[in-house]
Amino acid sequence: MSPVTDHRVSRRTFVTWSGVAGGSAALVATAAHLGMPSRATASPTGREVDKTVWNSCLVNCGSRCVLRFEVKDGTIVRELPDSSGTNEIVDPQLRPCVRGRSLRRRVYDPNRIKKPMRRKPGTLRGAGEWEEISWDEAMETIASEYKRIVSTYGQESIYNQYASGVTGGNIILGSWSRLLSQMGGYVGWYGSYSTSQITRSMPFMYGKRFESNSIADSKHSKLVIYWGNNPVETRMSGGNNMWSAQKTRADHGVRTIVIDPRYSDTAVTIADEWIPIAPGTDAALVAALAYVMITEDLHDQEFLDTYCVGFDEDHMPDGAPAHASYRSYVEGLGPDGTVKTPEWASEITGIPADRIRSLAREIAEAKPCSILQGWGIQRQANGEYSCRAIMILPLLTGNVGINGGGNGSREGTIPFPLARFGGENPILTKIPSFKWSEAIDHGTELTATKDGIQGRDALETNFKMMFNIAGNITMNQHSDLNATREILLDETKCELIVTVDTHMCASAQYSDIVLPSTTNAEEVDFIGSEYAGDTAYAIYVDQAIAPLHDTKSHYDMCTLLAEKMGMKEEFTEGRTQEEWRSHLIEETRAAVPDLWSEEEFREKGVFRINNPEGTFVANRDFREDPSANPLETPSGLIEIYSQQLAEMAEEWEFPNPLPGDVLIPLPEYVPTWEGVEEARTNETYPLQCIGHHFKGRTHSSYATIDWTVEAHPQRIWISTEDAAARGIANGDLIEVFNDRGRISSPALVTPRIVPGVISVPQGAWYDLKDGIDQGGCINTLTKIHASPLSKGNPQHTNLVQVVKA
Repeated sequence: MSPVTDHRVSRRTFVTWSGVAGGSAALVATAAHLGMPSRATASPTGREVDKTVWNSCLVNCGSRCVLRFEVKDGTIVRELPDSSGTNEIVDPQLRPCVRGRSLRRRVYDPNRIKKPMRRKPGTLRGAGEWEEISWDEAMETIASEYKRIVSTYGQESIYNQYASGVTGGNIILGSWSRLLSQMGGYVGWYGSYSTSQITRSMPFMYGKRFESNSIADSKHSKLVIYWGNNPVETRMSGGNNMWSAQKTRADHGVRTIVIDPRYSDTAVTIADEWIPIAPGTDAALVAALAYVMITEDLHDQEFLDTYCVGFDEDHMPDGAPAHASYRSYVEGLGPDGTVKTPEWASEITGIPADRIRSLAREIAEAKPCSILQGWGIQRQANGEYSCRAIMILPLLTGNVGINGGGNGSREGTIPFPLARFGGENPILTKIPSFKWSEAIDHGTELTATKDGIQGRDALETNFKMMFNIAGNITMNQHSDLNATREILLDETKCELIVTVDTHMCASAQYSDIVLPSTTNAEEVDFIGSEYAGDTAYAIYVDQAIAPLHDTKSHYDMCTLLAEKMGMKEEFTEGRTQEEWRSHLIEETRAAVPDLWSEEEFREKGVFRINNPEGTFVANRDFREDPSANPLETPSGLIEIYSQQLAEMAEEWEFPNPLPGDVLIPLPEYVPTWEGVEEARTNETYPLQCIGHHFKGRTHSSYATIDWTVEAHPQRIWISTEDAAARGIANGDLIEVFNDRGRISSPALVTPRIVPGVISVPQGAWYDLKDGIDQGGCINTLTKIHASPLSKGNPQHTNLVQVVKA
């Protein structure tokens, strides 16, 4: 393996190969709140309309973009963007991306589910054989089956599936969790498919998960590194970090580097340099950077001595073995005996050793330096160690808790203190979100020390009834879909699957009862921002049109089911959905006294809160006085070496382990199953396969909407070198396969991806025909084998082969 020369493209650099986001801050309300009346008689476009209402796109990208629907004769005739805010990072216009601008197409999509449906008796799940039923029959069936299953198997046989299709909602999102909690509860989940590894592992360093400094704070930096972080595509829009990243770069011109297997749109639009890296090898690069800093005395020893545990042998917890520090690991004094030189890391990562040396010096000498890592890094079989390793670099350089620096996690934000709708689940048992299919198949075999079960030493029953609310996890976003399909086809395992959705997605196809929900354009809500940077906000979501077809809102469905269960009054408390919105606005006013009256809110649409400190800085209090503001770790300091993990390693079990199935106290580089080392020796499946987030979809939402499909068709990224070796031209139909499955999609032949790696845009709908997934869903290829600590999804760790179809 030998990386070769740099090639210059404009002011940006990329290397070709040969061979181979939390915390708290005081909040203040902004004085400028601009808006357009929601009951307008004239459109900004000059057309006569009956009304214009405020609304939002609520899918799970982290944005909460503002939409304004123009309505004429009960029909949405035009969708407009936010008319409030400014063209600055503070008080930005919350402009929707291509997905949000397609919401009207989603509302009127002819493929929407129009009536409640039941799988025809005697047919298999996934066969597409349905019969329409009434709402009364649907709710009566669900209620009676629920009672039967709980009576037979116990309350913990009920599972409320991890789902994210309406993550942005409040009443919309909380209705089902509220009702199911009141019905006796259900086994919950922790972690997420997005962030399980980082949310589970970062607390061993910091005591809790902290986001890093905000993107806008990088205006104070001398160098910004987006490490596997692609906000220009994953968090598009004016209401999210794409705008912050582009605006900060344009206004302040801070040198920017992207480290990623793909030359992403973030690299294209805001970076000076792209450093390509083999997937899953980030911790090896960090170790080599640390080696250069240590051997050239570029590290901040004073910061490490003051704020950290575990960097060197003089600062280890009691009872730790000799040579267990991170410095000993880097210098080859630890158990593996390997010195982590740039040459060592170059063989693993594919980055030239000289570039590793110069990068180490550049990071160490840039005062301050901001390193913002994305979440794709931690969705690997060794993800827990990779994400913690990147957080080592701000410690070595003393950049934590200051403007322009950060802790090496994902970019931070300030929250909006929104009153939430929902209920408290009385059942404390939880599973890792990735473990649900195993809980259906062999749930009673899952334990705390083997599978990460919380609240019990082991599950007391398999899952027998599953509620899938606005989610496409079950047969799309989960791993090894062909194996998952076999589990779901066996009705003796999970006896009833209820799905609530707007469209007949792949997961709905593998259900028993499907309930058609309204879109948010057809109901009311009150929502808040999630990843909004230094301006948090709330949006007044108003009903634009009456529910289409025979659909109902989530709240109204739950009211019907609550009535069947004899608990309508407990669920509703005598309020309609609109009355709950009014109540939540009043509850929020306790935390935000300047919040408008509801009528003023209805008129203006968006209420903003700005960070009084200007930009968010994570861990500032700890940096200023670690004694007065200790972290929630055993030492009160940042723990590079975790004694807790060392003790857990003695207790946890890994039956039939694969390479990488280990718990270790340091964020070391851990080779794994189907990692880069195996790729270089596996003649059958020689390519690493990752999946990138995609502009045409938010996960699988918007996957079949005509505008987004036309603008962003599904194409599999393959390097020019790998395509040529297989006789593949750009646009050719190709097949990607391994022992788990086979998918088919057109090829995007490009120099924008590392040779030896392909990338499949994630979220395409699973569509199995003649043994081939014609939809091109990456999870036909991924493995059900959880990462070691969080038991999270390792969906960027796969080996495959590619052929021309």
